[in-house]
This record gives sequence, structure tokens and C-alpha cells, in this order.
Amino acid sequence: MFTTDIREALRGTLAAAARADAAVAAAALVGSGATGREDEWSDIDLVLRVAADGDPADVAARWTETMYATHGAVHHLDVVADGVLYRVFLLRGSLQVDVSFWPYERFRETVPGFRLLFGETNPPAHLPPPVPGRLIGMAWLHALHARSAIARGRHWQAVSMLDGVREQLVSLACLRHGLSPHQGRGVDDLPAAELETLAQVRAAAARPDELRRAHDAAVRALGDETARHDPVLAGRLAGVFADLRRTR
Repeated sequence: MFTTDIREALRGTLAAAARADAAVAAAALVGSGATGREDEWSDIDLVLRVAADGDPADVAARWTETMYATHGAVHHLDVVADGVLYRVFLLRGSLQVDVSFWPYERFRETVPGFRLLFGETNPPAHLPPPVPGRLIGMAWLHALHARSAIARGRHWQAVSMLDGVREQLVSLACLRHGLSPHQGRGVDDLPAAELETLAQVRAAAARPDELRRAHDAAVRALGDETARHDPVLAGRLAGVFADLRRTR
């Protein structure tokens, strides 16, 4: 298990490596390391601006080789969003290190909490929050599949689909309360009443009776959440939500 000393030492080493890399024009920290909210479980989030004449793929390849050869990486995961490569490394000791490789012209603050270590950045452009209508759509889609899975006796598929409904409900509730709607980051800061509603959506067992109860609670919560975000849409969906609650 990594310690905070190990994490801080590695972060300093990586920042120094970025400064020494001629193909890196700037670097920043994001996440808890940039907002002063670090604890013993926090990871490292390093954002690199590739030089104007550099190739992000080449820089990523070199850094990846070093992460494995020198810093104990055992695996990595790539996420590409808006033309930016986010490479997530898992190190021995279970420390997570996220390094993103930004084309020169795209490097900027996109989320609250961005601490420039060196170099220059473009003006910030925060990512827009998710659109409630899409979250509502994903929720009813999962609710439909949960209903059919329950009816077919596919109990663990139903559990998975109900988890999908709850994920969208979490994001919708966080949006209403001005909390981060991404990846459950704001959910623990929701009021107790909101958390109790979300708890009712979670199936306690993969049994038909419990799945039907959780499904009914999920569709009720979705109807209430839809009404808070978009009363017109809630009116259009009311009949469908009533049908959804009639599992067979």
C-alpha cells in the first residue's frame, strides 16, 4: 500500500521530469492535489502541455516507458476525450497516477481546480455539466431493461440495470444541489433525505420480490427527479412511468 510520502515524492519526481522534458511546454496539477483536499487515498493527476512542435503520441510513449521501467507501473488504461489522451497508470502499491497529454493549442483549465506548475496556459474553458434530459433518458432506458430482466428471471442483469438507474439519479440530484455530477464525486454531500431515496433504489438481494421493490422505488424517484428538472417532460413521461412500475 502506498503512503502519502511515497505519493508526494513521486509527484515531485514527475513534475521535475516534466520541467526537464523539452517536448513539454507546461504542466499543471488537477484534482485533490490542486484543490487542497488531498487525503491518504488521493491519487496523482498531472496535466502536460505538449510543445507546439511535439507529438502527443510520442511524448505519451516515452512517459509510459518510464512509468513502467522506473516507477513501478503494472498496467494502464487509456481514456480519450475531446482529442486529449488521459493515461491512467496503476502502480505497485495500488497508487493511481493520471497523466494527460494535451496538444499545445488545447491546454487549458477545464475543471475547477487547476494549479499551473510551470509554463503558460490558454484561457479556461470549463466543460459543461451533463444535460438533465440525457440523464433522464439513460435512466428510463435502464429502468426498461431492469423491468424485462426481472420478468425473465435474469436477476443479476436486473441488479446491474438498477445500478444504472441509480447512477443517473445521483447525477441529477447532484446537479440540483450544485455538486459535481461526475462519477459520484458529489453524492456524499447530498442532504440525508436525498441519500435515503437513493438507498431505496438499491436492491438488497437478487430476489424477485426485492428487485421489484427496488425497481418501483427507482421509477418513483425518476418521476420525482424528472419533475424537478423538467415539468413538461415529466408530464409526457408520467403514463410511461406508471406502466414501468407494473412489473410482471
